Amino acid sequence: MNRVPAGGNGADDEDDEGSDPALRLPQGTRNYITPRGHARLRAEVEQLLRVERPQVVSVVQWAAANGDRSENADYTYGKRRLREIDRRIRFLTRRLDLAEVVDPARREGTDRVFFGATVTVGDEDGNENTYQIVGVDETDHTRGRISWVSPLARALLKSREGDTVRFHTPAGWREVEVLAVDYRPIDD
Repeated sequence: MNRVPAGGNGADDEDDEGSDPALRLPQGTRNYITPRGHARLRAEVEQLLRVERPQVVSVVQWAAANGDRSENADYTYGKRRLREIDRRIRFLTRRLDLAEVVDPARREGTDRVFFGATVTVGDEDGNENTYQIVGVDETDHTRGRISWVSPLARALLKSREGDTVRFHTPAGWREVEVLAVDYRPIDD
């Protein structure tokens, strides 16, 4: 198995969601995240620790008390689910440890694109799209939320309204013009 640590923290991320290329952080960087995203990750850890894990532990204990564990589906599934929960808790805890919370609504007035910006771009075909540059753990393409490490976001960073940026996609090179830059809270 190819071992690629997410975020360069030296942890065993090949077992975790961190092995997913879309969730990897650039080596040695912080995990930039909005307040909403940070709260969501913390809430997920709390849910796993306080609700889901105790429920599964209870089922595993009950199943273990029933005798033969080798053919006990509740026991086998429960142990597997416990490993999944523990892996997710480790992953989220590392992400939160690396977190650098950046509130786009508190950004001083600037016309440049930085983390948290809401950017409207126009392509060569005259199509306009609006994207919010968010943390790796907050991406949602259906809502126009792109990770700050994505090719488009990296090309947009530090650009200004009126600039044309070029970035590489799987279909080849594309150019877009920055039409508007805004900083506002990122809502659900």
